[in-house]
This record gives sequence, structure tokens and C-alpha cells, in this order.
Amino acid sequence: MLAMQGACWLCQQPLKLADQGICSFCIRHLPSMPNCCHRCALPTEQGSIMCGRCLKHPPAWHTLITVSPYQAPLRKLIHRYKFHPQPQLAFTLAKIYALHWLNGYRQSLWPKPDLLLTIPPHSKRLWSRGFDHVAFIGEYLSKWLNITYSRNSLLRTRDTLTQITLKRKYRYSNLNGAFTLTRPITGQRVAILDDVLTTGATMQAAAQLLICAGVQTVQAWSLCRTL
Repeated sequence: MLAMQGACWLCQQPLKLADQGICSFCIRHLPSMPNCCHRCALPTEQGSIMCGRCLKHPPAWHTLITVSPYQAPLRKLIHRYKFHPQPQLAFTLAKIYALHWLNGYRQSLWPKPDLLLTIPPHSKRLWSRGFDHVAFIGEYLSKWLNITYSRNSLLRTRDTLTQITLKRKYRYSNLNGAFTLTRPITGQRVAILDDVLTTGATMQAAAQLLICAGVQTVQAWSLCRTL
């Protein structure tokens, strides 16, 4: 169901500027992440150091930057965006992420990457959905954060099974050889954007490819994190 023109997507209250998409009240009251490990964004007692999970089996990326746990209201908004579909929501979701990222950047919690990539869908899934939902968000973030965005540098070369249908232990093997790079990115600081991070298998496969290609660092970006 579409929001009323000029109304907040979440609370349906009128907006001062019709194209804002979401009101400042709803942004301020999004559920925040608990005290989390900076590497995997899973709950830990001391967020300033890596958790035991990451010390034992560190992910390929170096830091994970996410806005909110995967719950209402962002969960509903992402589902509406992806599965109905409503591509006009890309502006609102990108705005939510950009404000969160800028807040941390201004506090020197993370550096600015040189290049932004997005997790790509396979061509079959792109055709069925009608649009690349993560790329739409990436284009807004590239413009607002002044970071180079390369839509076609990371490609999905194999049509994998939908991750949500698989048990955790099969998600990593499902993505073996699923991605390829189309340009050299040696020495760059790269961010990879996805909408939701659950087990991290998709992000892990993409980040491993980048590390093997010689990138300097990898930031994992996601709107939500399943806890």
C-alpha cells in the first residue's frame, strides 16, 4: 500500500517537505543496535573490542556498519520496497542509512571508503523483480556521501538458491563462486552494501573476493542486522 503523498512512510503524518519520505520523529525513534562487536555487529558485552566469535573466526570484512536490528518498522519498509515492489522507497531507505553513517563518520567511528559496491542480484532475479533494489539505494548514497559507486564492478555469475530458504550450514556453500569482479580494485578501501545481513554468508563471499583481489579494507554496510 502506498503512503499518502507528502506523508511519512512509517507514521503517515504530513511532512514539512513532501519528498522527505520519512519524518524526523520516526528516524530518531528507529530501534538502535545494542552493544555490539564492531566486526560482526552481534551483541557483546564490550563493543570496543572484537567478540570471541570474530577472534576465533573473523569475517572477511573489517567492520560492519548497520542501522537497526531486523525488526519493525524497518523490516516492514524493506519488505514493502523489495517484494511489492515500490522503488520510490529507495530514497527513504538511503536517507536512513546516510544519516546513520554520517553520524558515525563525524565521531571518527569509521573512515570514508574510496569505492562503494552493492551486492548484485543474478540477471534472472533482476528480471523477475524488475529493478536492482540495492543498487537504487547505492546510487543515492554515492551522491550524498560523495563516494564513487561502481554498479557493474561486482557481478553475480551464478544463480544461487534464495538464502532465506536454506539452513545456516548450507548458506556458505550455496555462494561458492557466485561473484566475480570486472575491474581491478587493488589497494582501494571498499564498502559493500546490502539491505539485510543475516548469517553474513553473502557478504562474506563478496568480501573474500575483494580481499583476494588486493583491496586495502572492506566495510560491510547494511540497513539491518538479524540478531
